[in-house]
Amino acid sequence: MPQMSNSKVRVIDPVLTTHAMGYKHPAHVGLSLFPRAAVAVAGGQVLEFGKESFRKYNARRTPGSSTKRVQYGYLGKPFALVQDSLEGMVPREHLRDAAIEPGVDQGQFAVTNTMASLSLLLEAEQAEIARNANNYDANHKVDLASAQWTDDANNPAKDLRTGEEAIRESTGMRPNTLLLSAKGFAAFRENAKVLERFKYTSADSITTAMIAAMLNLKNVVVGDAVIAGSDDSFSDVWGGDAVLAYVAQPTGGINNGGEPSYGYTYTMGGHPLVEQTYYENNAKSWIYPVTYERAPVLSGITAGYLLQNVG
Repeated sequence: MPQMSNSKVRVIDPVLTTHAMGYKHPAHVGLSLFPRAAVAVAGGQVLEFGKESFRKYNARRTPGSSTKRVQYGYLGKPFALVQDSLEGMVPREHLRDAAIEPGVDQGQFAVTNTMASLSLLLEAEQAEIARNANNYDANHKVDLASAQWTDDANNPAKDLRTGEEAIRESTGMRPNTLLLSAKGFAAFRENAKVLERFKYTSADSITTAMIAAMLNLKNVVVGDAVIAGSDDSFSDVWGGDAVLAYVAQPTGGINNGGEPSYGYTYTMGGHPLVEQTYYENNAKSWIYPVTYERAPVLSGITAGYLLQNVG
């Protein structure tokens, strides 16, 4: 019996898995608030952060005395990873020769489209958490339904400065990330008070980079994603809201979850992954199974500020 090659016994396709792990949909910005943090188990407790870093400790010791110990972060609410899995297809008819296997390009195309669907599911979950007013205390949220940025009498920058100060007072850190819904972005850059700020500096349309410079923020992103409901009608994933937050900046695209941050997306190590490609006779197609095991969680100590109905 001939010996099977490594490619025939491999369960995971490392090339396409690398492609899937590096995937980022341009309209999906939830990872800006909930960066990936690798975990090795499917369930546990969220590492939450209290006020340990800001306490006044008596750190002084005398010769021979014991050294005091401090611990940062504590186990909070439980989490359980969920596993989303879809299979991308490359129909045999799309290949020039029905007898050949799809190349890397066709495989990446199938994985990219499949990841777009899995990414949208995650984006919707992240938005549901971030936009839930019950997740914030009274000092870290505001409903601007009666003072929307579409009204030139209102001042978006002032509203955001209020949020910045609320985060600084409770965490000692200034926010570094602003997520604007598509409606919020449109209202912000058309507001008369904002336009006045840029009147003498630029004749261009106001961009996220300009807003970031104006507010002294590292990241300003716009949530353009829409999702179809059961009746196929579309709605904005991020509604008309905005979220200001301090977010730990990942190194190399992923974080270990050990730094205080507004939130994380706990992700099983090695995910998303592409399993071994196989051919299905009934569909006359090559199948690319993609699996993504993850769970977005809130982990910060009031490191976020929700602005509802800004646009």
